[in-house]
This record gives sequence, structure tokens and C-alpha cells, in this order.
Amino acid sequence: MAIALRLSRGGAKKRPYYRIVAADSRAPRDGKYLEQIGTYNPLLAKDDPARIKLDEDRARHWLSVGAQPSDRVARFLDAAGVMERTPRNNPQKAEPGEKAKERAEEKAEKAREAEEAAKAAAAEAPAEEEAPAEEAPAEEAAAEEAPAEETPAEDSGEEKAEG
Repeated sequence: MAIALRLSRGGAKKRPYYRIVAADSRAPRDGKYLEQIGTYNPLLAKDDPARIKLDEDRARHWLSVGAQPSDRVARFLDAAGVMERTPRNNPQKAEPGEKAKERAEEKAEKAREAEEAAKAAAAEAPAEEEAPAEEAPAEEAAAEEAPAEETPAEDSGEEKAEG
């Protein structure tokens, strides 16, 4: 039988209170357990001595017969000096997901494009001041060509309306 040292929840709704128990690992969380070896009250202050009460001798006994502590109980046992817990390191924990990375890339790309447009506008501003007379005839020529391009589009629209 695999034995686990884990928390069994008690207390009212929104007012948790836990027993630290030695239980069969297949038993339900709040179900039957072999022995209660301590209590944990998360509502108390972290420096309060009554927050965690643990029978260290019984914890050592269960560890000696092969009981496996849960992560939280392993922290309690490490703090009490019963068992050494190796700290875990997950460097990917804070890394954003794929979609967040895509959104960040799109945002950076838009910022680069806006920056380039601003630089181009700044570069064109001195050029416009130097030769405003040269650009005026080019603008008039572009204005004359535009209506000529629109007329075939209007004709095709009338044909569709008739058909």
C-alpha cells in the first residue's frame, strides 16, 4: 500500500483548515486516513506558531516506512527540519504562451513601421520646403488622370445594374 503524507481539508466554506495526515494514496482527499500527524491553519499569520502544528516523531516514522509527502507537506517538513526538500526551478514558468508571443511580435512590427513612417515624413519635410513649386504641377497632373480612370468603373457599374 502506497502511503502519502498530505493535507485533508476541513473547516467551513471560505474558511479552510487542514489536517496533516498519513493516508493511502488511493483514498479520497478528505476520506479515511491512517493517522493524523498535525494541523495547518492558513488563516493565521505566517509567523504565528499555531499556524502549523506537526508531530515530528510520527512524521519521521512515516517517512522511514516509505510515505511520500505532497509538495506542501514537504515544505512543512523542511521548515521543521524533518526532511530536506530540494527547491524546484522552472525557468519556463514565466515565459508567455505562443499567442502572446505572436501578439508581441505584431505589436513590435507595427511600432517599427510607424517609426519608419515618422522618419520618412521627417526626411520629406525638408525636401518639401526646398522645392514646393516642382511638386505642384505633378499634383495637378495626377488630379487630371484620376477622373479618367473612374469613368470606366462607372460604366461597368451601370451595366451590372441593367443586367
